[in-house]
Amino acid sequence: PRAEAAARLLVELNPDVQGDFVEETAENLLEHNPAYFSNFSAVIATGLQEKTLLALAARLWDANVPLLVCRSYGFIGYMRLQMNEHPVVETHPDNDFDDLRLDRPFPALRAFVDSINMAELKDKEHSHTPYVVILLKALDEWQRQNSMQALPKSSQEKQAFKALIKGWIRPKGDQGSEDEENFEEAIKAVNKSLNPTEVPHQVKRLFEEEACLNITTESKPFWILIRALKDFVEAEGKGALPVRGTLPDMTSDTDRYVKLLNIYHAEADKDFRAVHHRVQQLLATIGKPEGFISEAEVKVFCKNAHALRLVRGRPLAAEYDAKDASVDTILTSLDSPDSEIIFYLMLRAADRFYSQYNRYPGFFEDQLETDISKLKASLCQVLEQLGSGPVAKDDYVHEMCRYGAAEIHTVAAFVGGCAAQEIIKLVTGQYVPLNNTFIFNGMTTTSETFVL
Repeated sequence: PRAEAAARLLVELNPDVQGDFVEETAENLLEHNPAYFSNFSAVIATGLQEKTLLALAARLWDANVPLLVCRSYGFIGYMRLQMNEHPVVETHPDNDFDDLRLDRPFPALRAFVDSINMAELKDKEHSHTPYVVILLKALDEWQRQNSMQALPKSSQEKQAFKALIKGWIRPKGDQGSEDEENFEEAIKAVNKSLNPTEVPHQVKRLFEEEACLNITTESKPFWILIRALKDFVEAEGKGALPVRGTLPDMTSDTDRYVKLLNIYHAEADKDFRAVHHRVQQLLATIGKPEGFISEAEVKVFCKNAHALRLVRGRPLAAEYDAKDASVDTILTSLDSPDSEIIFYLMLRAADRFYSQYNRYPGFFEDQLETDISKLKASLCQVLEQLGSGPVAKDDYVHEMCRYGAAEIHTVAAFVGGCAAQEIIKLVTGQYVPLNNTFIFNGMTTTSETFVL
């Protein structure tokens, strides 16, 4: 059987995993044992008929099990991820920032910086002073000169601030004085490191969610952590998230870098302890054991609190209902000649064609010409269901019929790789998953995502 062969070959890829198979159609399982699908962390579906797929999607939506639909159709690759609610703690954002708290230095950081007198340092010490120290001392001087407590914000203010730092660089004399690379690093770090400490908008929105405000015995760990974080921000944090406790690489002597790193570590640990204490209080309130949320989970949560995300998806069935479908997105995208949305509509039309004729357009070469007109009619039906008039896309209709629902190895392999990546995101809770439709055009090797 195909299922047995697939399971055997998949297990060979990794000796540390186990695989199993069931010789049963999805239709029969849905009819006689629908609870079977609730046992999984995620379900991947491919090659299902539209009616079966919608029934499976409805079942998994109610069971809160993510569904990833994958498809390779000629040169077109398609993925649709259906998930109800998916929290992501370790998002690994591309535009990460340095949490140095220079605008509101905590006591230990302030004491360390104040203990260093730049004017009295020898050249080697001066050129190996961590740029965090340089930035904070420059900020103190800039605020004193301008009689203000704010950070430099405008381009003009930042240029003046950089000029202030540049003026502190000691000239390199004939006696071989040290290069002041640390000051160059400080100047480069102004835009990235000298920013106000505030709670990001997406985290504030999580604080306002009903699931955060009303913690019950049914609350998931994520929402208990969010509530503890909210309470921390309003109390110990004084409007700020926990200190992350990380320090970027920089030119510095080992002694002062380690001291500075330990200062940030200690502050981060103090904040973590405060959040963990609030988590324990919440767990006690709702009658949950202390181990319901581990210390390690709280620590990871605090470290990534600045980039928390909650992804809410849409059921697959919404795309088939004119009242719930993202009609504006589809029609607006259709107006763009470079948009891949047309292939979404063509796949929908091909499914409509299959439901009417029990085969895909172009599957039999001798029926190619008649299938073209039939597929045009199917496309018009899909567009009509979405409340749109006919669209002149004859070239695409011809191309879809020419495919004959063939699966090309290269396209299938590409879609399979993308699907594996999305499933890993879902299972590990790391990185933000697709929301919600991905289309790959193998003819132009371009792709596009849509929220449909």
